[in-house]
Amino acid sequence: MSAVNQQWRDGFERFLALERNVSPNTVRAYLGDVRNLQTFLTSMGVEDFGETTLSHLRTWLAAQQSSGVSRTTLARRQSSIRRLFAWAKREGFISLDPSLRLQSPKLEKKLPPVLRNDQMSRLIQPTQNSSGDASEGQPKVGESAESQLEQSVHSRDQAMIELLYATGIRVGELVGIDVDDLDLERCVVRVTGKGDKQRTVPFGLPARDALGEWLDRGRRNIRANAQDSAPATTSDARAALFLGKRGARINQRQVRDVVSQRLEKLGDTSARGPHVLRHTAATHLLDGGADLRAVQEILGHSSLATTQLYTHVSIDRLRESFARAHPRS
Repeated sequence: MSAVNQQWRDGFERFLALERNVSPNTVRAYLGDVRNLQTFLTSMGVEDFGETTLSHLRTWLAAQQSSGVSRTTLARRQSSIRRLFAWAKREGFISLDPSLRLQSPKLEKKLPPVLRNDQMSRLIQPTQNSSGDASEGQPKVGESAESQLEQSVHSRDQAMIELLYATGIRVGELVGIDVDDLDLERCVVRVTGKGDKQRTVPFGLPARDALGEWLDRGRRNIRANAQDSAPATTSDARAALFLGKRGARINQRQVRDVVSQRLEKLGDTSARGPHVLRHTAATHLLDGGADLRAVQEILGHSSLATTQLYTHVSIDRLRESFARAHPRS
């Protein structure tokens, strides 16, 4: 990377993180897009970002499209590059912004995957252990440490899935929750969303019970097992609501694995990942008559248009029900 490009990259990263208050995940995505453009420009003989023309950017996007990149990714990459050059012009690195006349790709309106009520019930139903007792997550006297740890992990997974579905929060918001953010008496949780914006989200009794079980038994057991582990001794681990087996704050990949494995076990859906629970929560709220603005507030959407996507899902589900049940459908 040339010294000029390094200067651009470092300055742009500071701008995103400090001035725009963009989340670390978004910063990584934007910088990845910048690296992608830089690699392409280098192959074209362009060493510095300041030498970029509109023709270069159009050729880059065309190459991306030809390689099979989705329209959504293409749109995000274009947005990243627009931000880069707008920032560079503001900082005086360039006098003209080559991305101004770059046309955005038309995005397909893709409806998010949503679980049916019966699928959701099976997903969150506690599994039976070998003795037929459904009280997993409750370590008992005389059990091996390994067995107790397994039950504690199950208790954690159950609480995470209940909370994800009850609140519709993002996986990044879930892993950032501290014990002090939780109010079991009032059934609300404080979450920190995009741009470090905080909101308070309600949840129901099933989630409260699962969280109470996790805090009373599962979390305590994992902490006890991991007390000599370095990751468990940090202040962050002591504060975190959800923990990994070694006692450190759970990460997004671990949560994705847990939810995806449960979804796979359903056997009748190809949906994967915790975002499915966010989509499902939003759709089920609207199906139940919740106000669109209230759902927007719960989900932490800055734009009502984003929340309105779920109304299309609800209408499609209504059409399916009509087609199945009405004699004149």
